[in-house]
Amino acid sequence: MMLVPHLINFCRSLTDRFRALFTLRNLGGHEAIDCISKCFDDPSALLKHELAYCLGQMQDEYAIPALVRVLKDKTQEPMVRHEAGEALGAIGSSEVLDVLREYAKDPQTEVAETCQLAVQRIEWLKEQSSQESESLSTNPYKSVDPAPPSTVQDTWMLKNTLLDESCPLFERYRAMFSLRNEGDEKSVLALAEGLKCSSALFRHEIAYVLGQIQHEAAIPQLIENLEDLKENPMVRHECAEALGSIAKDQCLTALEKYSKDQEMVVKKVDDCLSLPLIEQKKYCSLELLTSGNPTANGKLYFISGELCCRT
Repeated sequence: MMLVPHLINFCRSLTDRFRALFTLRNLGGHEAIDCISKCFDDPSALLKHELAYCLGQMQDEYAIPALVRVLKDKTQEPMVRHEAGEALGAIGSSEVLDVLREYAKDPQTEVAETCQLAVQRIEWLKEQSSQESESLSTNPYKSVDPAPPSTVQDTWMLKNTLLDESCPLFERYRAMFSLRNEGDEKSVLALAEGLKCSSALFRHEIAYVLGQIQHEAAIPQLIENLEDLKENPMVRHECAEALGSIAKDQCLTALEKYSKDQEMVVKKVDDCLSLPLIEQKKYCSLELLTSGNPTANGKLYFISGELCCRT
């Protein structure tokens, strides 16, 4: 597979390696998974985070052993272990329930919360999905999410659940994805308030869905969290990605300001993903690098001359 040297070569730019990664994800199959899995010893936490994300979105049980190894490896960065746990939940196999329950007690809060959510997602798939499927809103982004949308449709009730920190995290995530699926300004503003909640994992996921929606009403709060140097780096990185997806002039201004940030996962988002997209999105008409039918609703990255869609 010609893409293998592009992804595994530490000397190539991250932009080239991301391009290879998203292409491998779209190609799928065991060879692609093997290639992606070889790169978890890379020094870039940002790349490893995306490796795990892509393996989860592929939903191939062949990737489970590699993801379990990453989850168990406490030398990996928390954002990488978190993404491995989330990917196992996305694949949805009952065979990983025991390991997820074990790491649901991990001392790293983001990892523990992720594994708790993954357990609940798999249990929901087993026990409730067939009963609720007809009452759930449609996900226009085609992503595999860490929780299903809520059966509730009322925006005010969803907002209350989203922001109520006494509610189970799984139910708050369900409210989040229902608001994401609605995607109007009222829902976006409700989601943006979630960037002030106490859980870093929750704030990170809020930023992710705001990047999917690409609504400019979310820009002020995303910038506020990006500018907060005390914010969890995982959250700041996701805010930068979201601003790159929204791609308005004020997003470019904020991203340029932090393009030399001391946190590598923030700096590299700006260098490799967000800034090039904004600059090219204004002036170029480009094809999406996807297999099947491309969607304009995913998270878009301009990487090495082509648009990639992270759905």
